[in-house]
Amino acid sequence: MTTSTDGAAPTRQAKVSGSLTRFRASAYVTGVGLLALCVTMIIEYGFGNATPAAVYSPIHGVLYMIYLVLTIDLAIKARWSIKSTVLVLLAGCVPFVSFVVERRVTHRVQAGRDIF
Repeated sequence: MTTSTDGAAPTRQAKVSGSLTRFRASAYVTGVGLLALCVTMIIEYGFGNATPAAVYSPIHGVLYMIYLVLTIDLAIKARWSIKSTVLVLLAGCVPFVSFVVERRVTHRVQAGRDIF
């Protein structure tokens, strides 16, 4: 006798897959946002115009908070160690690193391994 899985609760892999997709999008947005923040800082300190940084800095802060929440969601579902979780969270603070870490996280999560 076979049973149907229609209407069944999503599997762990399906939950991780959805979280991974959300993480990947947020990591990309955070990386681009961090580069934009660097540009606004150059405009502020290099050219004396603080307006772009004053407008964009809070936006970047919200984007980073979203990245933090989505990273923790993935870390819980993928069962990362505390060390891995903290390192991935910090990756959103360094220009270009979020892009590198996003690729590493994607490959490792799909393989079912811890990140670091």
